[in-house]
Amino acid sequence: MTRRDPTPRPGARPGPSRSALAFYGFCRVIAVGVSRAYFPGRVVGADRLPKTGAYLLAPVHRSNVDWLVVARVTRRRLRYLVKSEVWKVPAVGRFIELLGAFSVRRGSPDREAFNRCLEVLEEGEPLVVFPEGTRQVGPVLGELLEGTAYLALRSGVPIVPVGLAGTTTAMARGAKFPRPARVVVVVGEPIWPRGSPGAEDGRPARVPRAAARALTEQLRGAIEEATGDAVGLLGLHRAPRLGSRHVTTRRGPGNGDAPGGAGSPGGPAGDAGAPAGPGPTN
Repeated sequence: MTRRDPTPRPGARPGPSRSALAFYGFCRVIAVGVSRAYFPGRVVGADRLPKTGAYLLAPVHRSNVDWLVVARVTRRRLRYLVKSEVWKVPAVGRFIELLGAFSVRRGSPDREAFNRCLEVLEEGEPLVVFPEGTRQVGPVLGELLEGTAYLALRSGVPIVPVGLAGTTTAMARGAKFPRPARVVVVVGEPIWPRGSPGAEDGRPARVPRAAARALTEQLRGAIEEATGDAVGLLGLHRAPRLGSRHVTTRRGPGNGDAPGGAGSPGGPAGDAGAPAGPGPTN
């Protein structure tokens, strides 16, 4: 579909306060600065992100530093789902709440978290979700949960696939501390769900399960392509996906991670089915 910036609908919730944006901006400068020094690398395709309005940012998930690397794609405040276990340390939980994060229970549908996601999108803010639901290991894209697609179809916002390469070397699953590594981030083309305000036929009142499944499969292909591009740009020994527009022949340091994909409030009971949804950072 033709790219366009989502515009707030009449009656949309007010956006974040200036103080909240200022606090996030201050913390982001520090975090992204440290990230770039410790995990140098390029961001490709950031111009594809909508300049205004809400969208779902859907990265592949292989490392605990994925959320930090993804934060460099835009200066806008990104909202994150975070596993509820983080709130066992109250000070940490409170701090990330001030940054705009909110909790989700893993392993079962979380209607409250799903509704909170819809509220964030109604407020016009970007929301980061990991469609694989949790960190995965290896080059094969894990099963994508359908919650990301349900959120897009219910809210009428686009999904933006994100490919990452190098983060497994930076901090593999099970590692206690990160180590310096070069990374690459590739932002794919926004995917407008059929029936959204970005399409011609308007926003559906209910979400058919078939529509969520179809959108999830479309997202799978887009994440695989973006990740293949990221791997190629990093110079890993993997042939780029045919038709990729970003990959160059320049070789560079690699790390062997070539995943293809990217969680978990459940879909609302009023929709067809109750899928597991977008994933937390963990």
